[in-house]
Amino acid sequence: MLKVEVAMAWWAWALVSAGSAALVSILAKVGMEKIPSDLATAIRTIVILLFAWALVFLRGEAAHLGQISRRGLLFLVLSGLGTGVSWLAYFRALQLGPASRVAPIDKLSLVFTAVLAVALLGESWSARYALGLALVMAGVLLTTFA
Repeated sequence: MLKVEVAMAWWAWALVSAGSAALVSILAKVGMEKIPSDLATAIRTIVILLFAWALVFLRGEAAHLGQISRRGLLFLVLSGLGTGVSWLAYFRALQLGPASRVAPIDKLSLVFTAVLAVALLGESWSARYALGLALVMAGVLLTTFA
């Protein structure tokens, strides 16, 4: 079996994610021009499903299916539900508003994630980190209501 691995640092993967997310906004806005946002999300989800499973098999990760605990599976299912709500809401927002305004508001997820990571995962942060989050919030306000 072919096993594909791309070695990159976490921050490099995060940059790939950010760049891809930027393209999602633009491509989705154009792609759902004359169709409902939920249908557009469903089509996107099928593509993601096929792509993700192809990667699982290409990387030889299917062998790990039996190692998923019940707790792990529960949290992955809950995460999937959160993803579904996020995607449906994001595509609806894109359909109703300009991508240049929708995307910054969506990035408030960074602030929400940081707060939840502290509250639920016990992660720590500094005054400098809190300032960075405040600047993100300020940036969202400035770009949304400019």
